[in-house]
Amino acid sequence: MDRNTILFNNSDKKKEQTQDILNKVYQALDEKGYNAIDQMVGYILSGDPSYITGHNNARNLLRKVERDEHVEELLRKYLNK
Repeated sequence: MDRNTILFNNSDKKKEQTQDILNKVYQALDEKGYNAIDQMVGYILSGDPSYITGHNNARNLLRKVERDEHVEELLRKYLNK
């Protein structure tokens, strides 16, 4: 029997969750007629949830992940890392 410890990497799941949330929030803002990018940038820079609509639970979804994790994922995607 193998008694070595197996390292579980949860970062891939967290990245997928962050991507999914960002996409859902973008879609909700777009559906309501907002400039989704501007609204999301306002939230990320200020932390003020009023930038995000409550439509389709977008505001609550976005707050499930810390703002710095959103920025990290956006940079990772932008830089193809």
